[in-house]
Amino acid sequence: MTQHTRIKLCGMTRSEDVQLAVQLRVDCIGLIFAARSPRRLPLAEAAQLRRQVPATIKVVALLMDTPATDIVQMLDAVQPDVLQFHGSEDDACCAGFGLPFFKAIAMGDGTDPLPMLARFPSAAGFVLDGHGAGEAGGSGRRFDWTRLPAVAGTPLLLAGGLRPDNVADAIAIAHPWGVDVSSGIEQAPGVKDADAMRRFVAAVRAADAAAAAAIG
Repeated sequence: MTQHTRIKLCGMTRSEDVQLAVQLRVDCIGLIFAARSPRRLPLAEAAQLRRQVPATIKVVALLMDTPATDIVQMLDAVQPDVLQFHGSEDDACCAGFGLPFFKAIAMGDGTDPLPMLARFPSAAGFVLDGHGAGEAGGSGRRFDWTRLPAVAGTPLLLAGGLRPDNVADAIAIAHPWGVDVSSGIEQAPGVKDADAMRRFVAAVRAADAAAAAAIG
């Protein structure tokens, strides 16, 4: 079967960037609602961006220790497909909003991620990022890709320090279910670079094609 590494472009704040992501037929687009993020979106702007995304692409809403009342307001305004939690939320909290969720796992401190994964049996997948525990994602820091655990049947997205010029190596080393990029395709926080977006997506698809050719 042909390898398909899912592509998530995160931290979208501009209409033109969302439109290009749609044209590139990525798998997921991330909108950020975490208070500490420079890419945080007001609900009205997020709702406007969300309307530009077809049903073939999943909209992921990023949250970090966000009050439940704020999450409910966001769900009503934006109607995301998936939630992604970066804070101290537990499994019951993450699962309590009726949507599939990803849990971000901090890989920057070098600890074994498996115990943390086990604490979230309801998760639809995990984002393994290069930041340290308690820090927000989007730092652009990479970790040792050989540390990505092999967990059968559990979608793992590789994040942190990915760029157009290294994502193929990351895929070859870690074989993730998906790759997640924000700062690696930006001119400034929330301002994507169109050429970098195109090159990143092309590099992922070339890596998949190379893996398929090697198999068969």
